[in-house]
Amino acid sequence: MNLKFRNKKISGILTVLPENEVKFDDEIDNYNFSKSQSMKLKLVMGYDKRRIVIGGTTASDLCVYGMNYLFDQNLLHKDEIDVLILVTQSPDYFMPPTSHVIHGQLDLKQDMICMDINQGCSGYVVGLNQAFMLLEHEEINKVVLLNADVLSPKVSKRDRNSNPIIGDGASITIVENDASGKAIFSAVKVDGKGSEALIIPAGGFRTPSTSETAEPREDDAGNFRALDHLKMKGDDVFNFVQREVPPMIEGLLLKADLDKEDIDYYMFHQPNRFMLRKLADKIGVPYEKMPNNIVENFGNSSGVSIPTTITYNLGDKLLKDSFLICMAGFGTGLNWASLVMNLEKLQFCELINYK
Repeated sequence: MNLKFRNKKISGILTVLPENEVKFDDEIDNYNFSKSQSMKLKLVMGYDKRRIVIGGTTASDLCVYGMNYLFDQNLLHKDEIDVLILVTQSPDYFMPPTSHVIHGQLDLKQDMICMDINQGCSGYVVGLNQAFMLLEHEEINKVVLLNADVLSPKVSKRDRNSNPIIGDGASITIVENDASGKAIFSAVKVDGKGSEALIIPAGGFRTPSTSETAEPREDDAGNFRALDHLKMKGDDVFNFVQREVPPMIEGLLLKADLDKEDIDYYMFHQPNRFMLRKLADKIGVPYEKMPNNIVENFGNSSGVSIPTTITYNLGDKLLKDSFLICMAGFGTGLNWASLVMNLEKLQFCELINYK
C-alpha cells in the first residue's frame, strides 16, 4: 500500500539506551560451538557490544526516563502533547495498554489520545504513518511517537542465532504539522503467511507459559531455547529481506519521482552488518549512505534501530542541516515498510543512556 502525506514534519528524535553493556566475547562459552566458529560469526555479522536492561527494567521505564529528560531540558511541554503512540512488542502488561501506564506516570492531560501498536522491525515507520494520519485532524497539532522494545529477557542466552544481536532501547520522536512541509511518501506491505519466521511461541493466550514451555531444548543447529524464547529462522528472514525490500524501495522512489542517488541517507532497520551490506549491494547504494554500525555498538533493538541509526550517525548535523532520508523496516510479521522524507533542522537529535 502506498501512502502520501503533506505538511508534516519530525521536529526532534531522542534515543534512550540502557547503560548496561554486554560484549560478544564474554558470552562465547554460552554457545554449543567452538570459539573459532563464534569468532568467525562475529567478524561476518559485525557483533561486538550490545545494550540490554537489567533489574526488571521495562519499555515504559525507558520511555518515561526519556520523556522526563525532554521535559527537564525544556525541549517538550506536557500540555502540548495531543497524542501518545507507543509501538512495542514488549508491553509491561497484557492490560492495561502500556501507553496508558506511561500517561499516568507522566501525569499528562486527559484530553488526548493514547494507543499501543504491536509492531516489530518495521514499527518505527508504521508508527510515523499513524502519527501523520492523526495529524490530519484539526485538533491534533503534536504527536509523541514512542518506539520501545525490551526483548533481551525473552532470548535464550544459549541461542547463538539470536542472543548476540538482541539489544534493548527506546526512542521518542516528536511529529507535528508544518505548513511548508514537503511531501512524504510511504509504502507498507504484509505477508502473514511468514509470521512464524520470527516468533515467541509461548506466553500468549494460544500457548500459555508453563514449566514445560520454559524447558530449553536443543535444535538441529546446536542452539538451546525454550518455547518461551524468541525463535528466529535466520535463513528465511534473510531471503525475505533480500527478495522483498529492494523492489519496495524501487517502487517508493518511483512514486516520489526520485532516483536512488537523490537520497542522502538510507536509514534502515539493522539486523546485522552482513544483511545490510548485502541489501545495499542489491539496491545499488554505497555503504556510507546506508550505515551499518548499530548492531556492533548497541545490538538490534527491533524498530528502535532506525531512530538509533539517525541519532548515532547524524546527531548534531540534523540540528543545522537538511537531509533527504529513506527509512525502511523489515522483519516480524512478516512486515516491511519504508518512507522518504526530509529531516531538517531538528530541535534535538541525540542519544542518551538510561541509568
